[in-house]
Amino acid sequence: MDKDNSGYIDLDSRAEKMLRKGEFLGRGHNGIVYLLPNKKIIKIFKDKKVCNKEYDILKKTENSKYFPKTYAHGPYYIVRSYVGGERLDKYIKKRGFNKEIAHNIIKLIKEFKRLEFKKLDIRCKDLYIGKQFSLRVIDPKNNYSEEVIYPRHLMKGLNKLGVLDEFLSAVNDECPEAYKLWNFRMKQYLDKGIK
Repeated sequence: MDKDNSGYIDLDSRAEKMLRKGEFLGRGHNGIVYLLPNKKIIKIFKDKKVCNKEYDILKKTENSKYFPKTYAHGPYYIVRSYVGGERLDKYIKKRGFNKEIAHNIIKLIKEFKRLEFKKLDIRCKDLYIGKQFSLRVIDPKNNYSEEVIYPRHLMKGLNKLGVLDEFLSAVNDECPEAYKLWNFRMKQYLDKGIK
């Protein structure tokens, strides 16, 4: 929401109708999410610029299996497919980490490159893990505008979970060139706090 509107968001009648049928799922930094009866969600944003940026990313990635499909969009909301599964960080805490998860993360970063993202990064909490360790992105941010050449936040999260070395070992096995860059940059980041 814009700073001068005291928390009020002007939704169109279509979005208001959907909200009446929705079930509250959660609240994040950028807005609120409701589950709709048809296995879709509506995300209400505080800021229309953030809403438009996320919508643009989702439209550009609509043919990728890693991103939800969009159905409707307004100045302050997006209706998109529901992403099931469990948040990656919570999953790892409960069930641990394995090579399949590492392999699928590597494939996801390769998909980011294929999609011509400038930002090859995502937070663990914005990834959901489903059947056969499949991954889905729920909250893409600044992928085409912010340049990050390795998955810094993702690896920072994996480090906090105690599985970074296991992940980097899988990267070294599958993509030695990526490993050299990612390992070097992450060591710099962890040792000196360099981004």
